[in-house]
Amino acid sequence: MNKFDEIQIDFKGVDFDSLETEEDFRKEAQRLLPEALVQLGEVMAEKTWEELQKEMQKSGIKSGASQSAKRKFIQETKRNYQRNANSRDKRELEDYIVEKIRLYK
Repeated sequence: MNKFDEIQIDFKGVDFDSLETEEDFRKEAQRLLPEALVQLGEVMAEKTWEELQKEMQKSGIKSGASQSAKRKFIQETKRNYQRNANSRDKRELEDYIVEKIRLYK
């Protein structure tokens, strides 16, 4: 399973008829990249939150985390991921989006 399979890319605004060259596909993928990074950050934040809660339970620490604390953690984590994603992750995600556009077309 690809780590990007859990995100949902919105292709509604894509003009598939105008996509002919590799550059066209890349430009469209770059346009979709910021939202995809936010979604990927959210998925990663959710998983991290769950893992942290499990580790706290294993350690015998009672988690007093509320839903608002969870939401705040997820919001901050996904924003940080979008801003700080390394170029390799961005390129892999861009490649994934290009692949999905080609399949969708």
